[in-house]
Amino acid sequence: MSNDLFCEIIAGERPARVVHSDEVSVSFLDTRPVFKGHVLVVPRAHVEVLTDLTDVGPFFERVQAIARAVEEGLETGGTFVAMNNRVSQSVAHLHVHVVPRHRKDGLRGFFWPRTTYASDAEAQLYAERIAKALPEG
Repeated sequence: MSNDLFCEIIAGERPARVVHSDEVSVSFLDTRPVFKGHVLVVPRAHVEVLTDLTDVGPFFERVQAIARAVEEGLETGGTFVAMNNRVSQSVAHLHVHVVPRHRKDGLRGFFWPRTTYASDAEAQLYAERIAKALPEG
């Protein structure tokens, strides 16, 4: 593994609100969410950008499952799913943002206002709700 923030989370060296983890990916709450319930899905293997990912199918199956779980677990109107490759990539480890959406929630274009959780307990509640909505949850 590389020495980046996400590799540290994957290795258990840094705390995170993990909603799902398996041999392909780790999914956890963003610490600076656009909206509460914003999840990052990262491949377990260290790759920096999408073009470096060798087995795309299984990874995006996890992204799809997390998007479904966010919608069902948080009872949202939908999700915004996005990723950056190098430009605007805050951590040099591939990651996909799965952001819960509601009509008229104020999100426009690529301006991502950020929010915070009121407490660790509130963040944990969001993580649990999403995790429960996963098929194996």
